[in-house]
This record gives sequence, C-alpha cells and structure tokens, in this order.
Amino acid sequence: MFELSPAEWEAVRLSLKVGFWSTAFSLPVGFFLAYVLARREFPLKSLLNGLVYLPLVLPPVVTGLILLMLFGTQGPAGKFLESVFGVTIAFRWTGAALAAAIMGLPLMVRAMRLSIEAVDTRLEHAARTLGASWWRAFFTVTLPLSLPGIIAGAILSFAKSFGEFGATITFVSNIPGETQTLPIAIYSFLQTPNGEGPAVRLAILSVVVSMAAIVGAEWMERRVTRRLRPA
Repeated sequence: MFELSPAEWEAVRLSLKVGFWSTAFSLPVGFFLAYVLARREFPLKSLLNGLVYLPLVLPPVVTGLILLMLFGTQGPAGKFLESVFGVTIAFRWTGAALAAAIMGLPLMVRAMRLSIEAVDTRLEHAARTLGASWWRAFFTVTLPLSLPGIIAGAILSFAKSFGEFGATITFVSNIPGETQTLPIAIYSFLQTPNGEGPAVRLAILSVVVSMAAIVGAEWMERRVTRRLRPA
C-alpha cells in the first residue's frame, strides 16, 4: 500500500525541494522582519505587522492571484525579471517556492519575534556598556538567545511550504514534474478514476512529515534552550 509510484515520488521530491528553498530564502527576510517588529518603533509598524500576517487570514487563492498579477508574464515584476535577468517565475517550481515562502513567512516571523522579545534587553545594553559594538552585541547576545525561535520558525515554515496548495496552484498551476507538489498531486489523483489509493498514500505521508516537523521544532527548541541555559 505504501509503495510509491515514480509520479508520487516526483511530487514528494518537488515538495521537499520547494520547501527547502522557500525556507532558505525567507529565513533572512523573516528574521529581519521579526527583529524590526520586536525591537523597533516607527509610524508604519502596524501596517508592516498587518502585511506580514496578512497571508494567514487571506484565502490562499487570493494570495496566489496577487502573485500572478505581480510576477506573471504580464505582471510588472514578472516583466522586469524576464527582461533584465531572463528569469521566469510563473508556472515554474521557483514560483511554487515563492508562493510557499510567502504563505510560511507569518509562522516564521511569529516564532522568531516571540523569541527575540523574550531576550532581556538589559543583556544587550550591558554588552554595549562593556564596549561591544551593536553588531557584536547582536551576534553574541541577541542571536544566540533567540536561536530556539529561529529554528522553530524555520521548521514550521518548511512544514507550511511542504503542504501549501491554494496559492501555489493559483500562481503556477498544476504541471507534473515542474509545479505538481504533494498536495497538488493529491488533488489531481482525487480527480482521476481509481486515484484514491495514491491520494491516501500521499496524504498519510503528508501527515507524517507535518507531525515530524511540529515535533522536531519542539524538540529542537527545547534542546537549544537547555544548551543556552546557564549551568
């Protein structure tokens, strides 16, 4: 029952690829946004906060439509990337990674922001008082102490990217071997005769990967927290 066909393995492989690259590219962006929201005050902070968490409340199809309007072949960003760099994102696996990154970004930022806010600012001020530059205080105090949240945010973002469906299928369609990720493959199998078996296999695999990501995020957070805790 759990022997996957080549088409099923391809969907799993593509989902892992999309999840990895979407998490890798969104990690610095997510940490920057989390740090700004946690440590800075500015007039448009509420607006930025709303934009970051907007994908959580918007229907995924709407997010995919916005991406299509911006990064499609006729969209302003899509035309710019194609004319200047010769890069096409729409209907490519890179577009799936972009959609997954945007959908997973709120979870990543939330976990990182809570972790950064938990770092006592007095420790940072003490490091600065002792002569450390802002960058040295950041890399020796803030970053290590917020590491559990960074790891948890990255894992949760990967899990969200691995299971992303609505924004992905709207933006990059359903192209086997190129944009047909695991959830899109499940949907496709359910639309074909006798496709329940492959759909169930992939659904079980999706549940296992998602649960492993959640448990892994919790385990890694506890492990890093114990290592950082003073003896």
